[in-house]
Amino acid sequence: MLLTLAGGTLFFPGLFALCSWALRRWGPEWTCTDRVMISTRLVSSVQAVLATGSGIVIIRSCNDVATGRGCGGTLGISLWAASSRQN
Repeated sequence: MLLTLAGGTLFFPGLFALCSWALRRWGPEWTCTDRVMISTRLVSSVQAVLATGSGIVIIRSCNDVATGRGCGGTLGISLWAASSRQN
């Protein structure tokens, strides 16, 4: 989990910087505001696609998404299930 967080911490700012740099080279007549706006929207679009994809994976791996906690996970037991077993 921490590796994924670290990867996202590097990937998304890097994507923004790469897009800003590419737009500066390909469109020198654009203002800095235009480049930042387009780069921001591109990064937001990539984040939205990745979030949608992960949501689809979660939904397809769980039989009951509303109450199924920890479906497909390796830990296997939700907090509710763990607390009910102690009673």
